[in-house]
Amino acid sequence: MKIELHAQTDVGRVRQGNEDNFLVLDLTATRSWIGSDGVAEPPAALREFELDMPGTVLVVSDGMGGALAGDVASRMAVETVREMLIGINDGAGGEGGCGSDVPLVECLRNAAGYANYAIHRKSVDDPRCSGMGATLTAAAVTNYAVDFVQVGDSRAYIIRGNEIKMATKDQSLVQQLVDVGQISEEDAETHMFRNVILQALGAQSELSPVMSRVPLRSGDLLLLCSDGLSGKLRTEEIREVVAAHTDDLTAACDALVVEANRRGGEDNITVVIARFTGDDLTATDGSPITVEHPLGERPLDGNEDDTTPIP
Repeated sequence: MKIELHAQTDVGRVRQGNEDNFLVLDLTATRSWIGSDGVAEPPAALREFELDMPGTVLVVSDGMGGALAGDVASRMAVETVREMLIGINDGAGGEGGCGSDVPLVECLRNAAGYANYAIHRKSVDDPRCSGMGATLTAAAVTNYAVDFVQVGDSRAYIIRGNEIKMATKDQSLVQQLVDVGQISEEDAETHMFRNVILQALGAQSELSPVMSRVPLRSGDLLLLCSDGLSGKLRTEEIREVVAAHTDDLTAACDALVVEANRRGGEDNITVVIARFTGDDLTATDGSPITVEHPLGERPLDGNEDDTTPIP
């Protein structure tokens, strides 16, 4: 399978600093690209490459806490995930990060648990970082599917032809109200509490990420973004912008950021787009996008050696 990708993060039109971050990590060759490194273009080897085991990880994180703290939290989130997965820190599957007998999504889930632990400890130990936290929308890409680890309200979408579907669910107050039927999806978009999230890395000592999986087809696009984009463009509008630039992922990222800024740009905006092609993938046959939700989710506190595959 071949992956083509681009990513972009933008401060927006109102904020003084950028508290968003992203991570692109090719575990096969331990190559990575982090948004806060200030490199506008991906390294040449990460623009387009062949997927091999153990896979590729893509992450978007939106920090919170104001001033220094939000930037610290999102940077800690993506750097901790990277370090745990490539084995810089002890305890992430031993040497080499993710062991060959452990599914990549489990390694990613464990890394999210450790990032939660590290950010929480930092917020407790350093008064300058008190109350900080970060969202985490992370995708583990393997040969035939993308597995998601979701904390907070950044989002992941799959685009297949003329269809777009959210692959993650917001962990937010308004989403909870939608789930119990108190408000509609349309009401949620303008609700006064739409920015209240129910879970974030670092907010509590334990973490309960939401898991999901999407089987891939050749030509599928994966889009990860912070709410600086999804809070400005409806789902179908995101698809329309991408469709207008489908042959150029860099142009697609640019166009999404420009449109979010045109509509106000009150928040930081981060977008990661990846396209999957190759003979090993099933050809698109008009079948709808399916989002699967595994069972057996359990809290993580960052301390345990939790490598049991999800049932």
